[in-house]
Amino acid sequence: MFAEYGVLNFWTYVAGAIFLVLIPGPNTLFVLKNSVGGGVKTGYQAACAVFIGDAVLMFLAYAGVATLINTTPVLFNVVRYLGAGYLLWLGIRMLYTTFSHREQAIVAPRKKDRGAVFKRALVLSLTNPKAILFYVSFFVQFIDINSAHPGVAFFILAAVLEVASFCYLSMLIFGGASLTRVIGTRQRLAKVGNSMIGLLFLGFAARLATLQ
Repeated sequence: MFAEYGVLNFWTYVAGAIFLVLIPGPNTLFVLKNSVGGGVKTGYQAACAVFIGDAVLMFLAYAGVATLINTTPVLFNVVRYLGAGYLLWLGIRMLYTTFSHREQAIVAPRKKDRGAVFKRALVLSLTNPKAILFYVSFFVQFIDINSAHPGVAFFILAAVLEVASFCYLSMLIFGGASLTRVIGTRQRLAKVGNSMIGLLFLGFAARLATLQ
């Protein structure tokens, strides 16, 4: 399928893309957190930012920016530490918000807060240098380099990955919104959930900062 466009082993790629999407990461956790805290609309705002961020990174990978980052250690480290710093800030902010407020009832964010959710998710997605390098190393295995239009093949693979991500994040969004109704105003459960996500973000920050 799509062999005429330079795509190799399409269904193997689909299986690999689904597996990769299912691996937990800061983007998926951020979408889930905002779905639980703000419902379906807020969850999709975070998800849309993730889709846009991933699309930008995939385009940069195709444009050759990944090669520049990979061959320029200083540039790679700048982006890496920016990403780690942002994850650290998000984790600390979640923990501070969790333990500095007496009321832990889950309420829908205001419009201004929803705009901030989109911006944070977009920055979170874009400040991941490993992602752009990964897109090159993963996609190249399924593109016929002798094809007349390798860009078309790259676009097809990118579209499949985005669709898989959309389906998975949609499940998280509706699951998170349902969880909101279950938790309601149970402060202890809300604290535990927010604390765990905050700690996971700190872990992601430490891992990104120490990657070589």
